[in-house]
Amino acid sequence: MTQVSGGASLKGPSIAEVTVAIREAIVSGDFAPNQRLIEADLSASFGASRATIRTALLELATLGLVDRLPNRGSRVRAVSLDEAVEILEVRIGLEGLCAAKAAQQVTESEIDELLAARVELVAAVESGDLIGYSRLNQELDRRIREMSRHATAVEMIERLRAQSVRHQFRLSFQPGRAAVSGPEHVAIIDAVIARDPAAAESATRAHLMSVIDALREIG
Repeated sequence: MTQVSGGASLKGPSIAEVTVAIREAIVSGDFAPNQRLIEADLSASFGASRATIRTALLELATLGLVDRLPNRGSRVRAVSLDEAVEILEVRIGLEGLCAAKAAQQVTESEIDELLAARVELVAAVESGDLIGYSRLNQELDRRIREMSRHATAVEMIERLRAQSVRHQFRLSFQPGRAAVSGPEHVAIIDAVIARDPAAAESATRAHLMSVIDALREIG
């Protein structure tokens, strides 16, 4: 609890809120691989109690984002290239399933949303806006997962994605990569809009295999 004037107190952020905040900091690269996570520093940064921070770090350890070191606290878990590739190989089946389900269940309003996203993606590639393109890619992937209405697959993907997203973020800024992945994402959009589950799954598989090949090249 945070004390305020008059003896009243304000409740700090919840464990869930702190867990999400630290997770996003790790995924975005604000905390580097192998960086020590000092509870006192995190408590000050997030305005949370040490107990809340400690519990959040335990939650993140179960997600594979944090290593708990006996008598030495916690650090950001470093995912090797080989492990990142393995994670992507597992994701291929799950992401393909979500794309196929999205193609089966996509609504007219969602089709309009995907058409707008398609225009933005193509424009970002053509203008060389890599930051915007990376953001649009992440948003598109998230929305297709949501359109699948497959809660179990989505939950599993989010756990896996968080562990390897730093490698893919690095890849998105490689010269020429957007020109390759842009059409791959367009193919996924077109298949979902066409309500073609097989084509959506195939396009998703082809895209993730391309990501794996590209990661191995820069690794």
